[in-house]
Amino acid sequence: MAIQKILICDDSQTDLANLKNALKSTQCLVLTANNGDEAVAKAKEEKPDIIFMDIIMPGMDGFAACRTLRDNPLTKNIPVIFVSSRHQKADKVWAMMQGAKNLIAKPFEAAEIVDVLSAF
Repeated sequence: MAIQKILICDDSQTDLANLKNALKSTQCLVLTANNGDEAVAKAKEEKPDIIFMDIIMPGMDGFAACRTLRDNPLTKNIPVIFVSSRHQKADKVWAMMQGAKNLIAKPFEAAEIVDVLSAF
């Protein structure tokens, strides 16, 4: 599947900007969300090819958003990649149990983000 539309979700404007910059070279359409609720709504409406999402956010956190996406027939096939400061082994195991495909640690290198896209 060729990635054309990417949704990034983070409550930090700085981290959103860093993710946008990391994805600049891809020529993909990049959509943003500031929390889990917004990410779920945009995923249903926009049907992105992949989602990069923070875990720790106010309101619906990334884990809850990932479960919601996983359990919805409209969004269950959209891969979710967590990008978070929570990156211990237990966090990665729990992320996979919620339906995520991977967890990238903050701070990240742009190449780490772009390399993930080649797996899809």
